[in-house]
This record gives sequence, C-alpha cells and structure tokens, in this order.
Amino acid sequence: MDTPPLASGLYIVATPIGNLGDITRRAADILARCDVIACEDTRVTGKLLNHLAIRKPMRRYDDHASADQRERLLAEMAEKSVVLVSDAGTPLISDPGYRLVREARERGLPVTSLPGPSAMVVALTLAGLPTDRFLFAGFLPSKDKARGDTLGALAAVPATLVFYETGPRLVASLEAMAQHLPGRELAVARELTKLHEECRTGSAAELAAHYAAHPPKGEIVLLAGPPPEPDAPEGDDVDALLRVALAEASPSQAAAKVAKAHGLDRKALYARAMELKEAP
Repeated sequence: MDTPPLASGLYIVATPIGNLGDITRRAADILARCDVIACEDTRVTGKLLNHLAIRKPMRRYDDHASADQRERLLAEMAEKSVVLVSDAGTPLISDPGYRLVREARERGLPVTSLPGPSAMVVALTLAGLPTDRFLFAGFLPSKDKARGDTLGALAAVPATLVFYETGPRLVASLEAMAQHLPGRELAVARELTKLHEECRTGSAAELAAHYAAHPPKGEIVLLAGPPPEPDAPEGDDVDALLRVALAEASPSQAAAKVAKAHGLDRKALYARAMELKEAP
C-alpha cells in the first residue's frame, strides 16, 4: 500500500553528522514522502538520498540564497511539503535557515521540526565539561583581533562555551583561548560519529601544542569549560571586605552582601561583622 502524501508546509529534518546509521526512522519517512527538499549542497544530500533509495527534486538553499529563491520555496510550501536539511546535523544551527522558518511562520504556513543529530550536543555529551549551562557561539572570527574581541566578550559568561571550528584555524583559536580564557579546561571534539572520532581534553596550551604537531582534519567542535571559581578571601581580606560593607550597611546587611559576592558562610560573616562593629 502506498504511503499517504504529507500535508503541505515546511519540515525541518535533522540528518546524520557522519554515520548514516544515525538517520531516524521518522526523518527517513518524511524524506520519502515529501514533495521537495531544500538543501545546502545537492551533491551531499544526494548521497544520503541514495543511501535511503529515495529520489526527490532538490532545491539549493544555502548562505548565498537570494530572496527570490526563498520566495519560491515559500510559494511551494503553501501547496506542497517542503523539507529543509543542512549538509549534516540539525538545520538552523549555525546556518541561514532561520529566515525561511521565520517567513513561513509569519505567513501562517505549517512548520514541523524533527529532532535528530547535532554535533554541538554530541560534543557536549562527550567532553565531560559542565552541561547544566552552555552557550553556543557558532564559528569564531578568522581574523586575530576579531577572534580575541569575541573571546574577551564571552570570557565572563558563567557557562561552558561551544564553538564550531575548522582544522586550519584550530591552533590559532586555541592560542587565542590561552590568552583570553586562561585557566579553563578545553575540549576538541572531531570526526564525531565517524571511524576516527576523537575527543581530547586539556589546557589551551596543551591542545595547541598537540594539534600544531598533528594538524587535524574534519569537522571540529571546540569547547571551553566555565571560568574557574575565584579564590575565596581569607582572614584580613575578609575583614577588609566587611569594613567596606559596614561603612554603608548594618552588620546583617554587610554579612549578606559579602556572603553573596564570595560564596562564604553568612552566619560566620555576621559574627565577625559584629566583632568589627564593636571594636574600638
């Protein structure tokens, strides 16, 4: 029995990032039943379709797509089922597909997104860095000053930072991280889900030295752990902080302020603040 056609609209379909076995059954079904596939590179998507024994008309839609090309796809999805894929992974993650999705939603066209592979998520799960909070920042700039400015702006973010990178630029990015993100544990994840998958952790200097000696190939995810916790003040430093706070607040308020700023015990700080307040 023939499978029924899909309803018209836009379908965002995640595809494998390396291992073709990672295609989901739902993604394969949608690809088989759709009318049109919008993709970054018809040759890359064609290999996946050949693997799945699927033949469908493809429309190129990438960074250089014009407004007219986007309009054509929007017109098609009003009457047909249009699938959006990237070369690998989940569409819209560091690619221009969001414009197509935004305009489809503005026109009231149905939009469906299928979950699936993402290099960013795979790298986060492999690296052993904190994942309770992370920031994905796409590709770092290629120019030294712009790269440094970007890292400097992100240095205070209390989260694991995630970037996409290329082999030829990896060492330069690691050297910039040594300067702008000192003291952080880093991870380089590459060739994810493929035969030579690698996830190497260490300091920026250690990783830069390794990859300078062993130039990497393949797609790369570069991660930097959260900023190191500042050393807790002790003894005279705590007294100095409390005296400054006591100049403008009660002992209770001063203790609360210092405790919150430095992660110290509030009750102990209050007791010390009272001693300082009563001292001649």
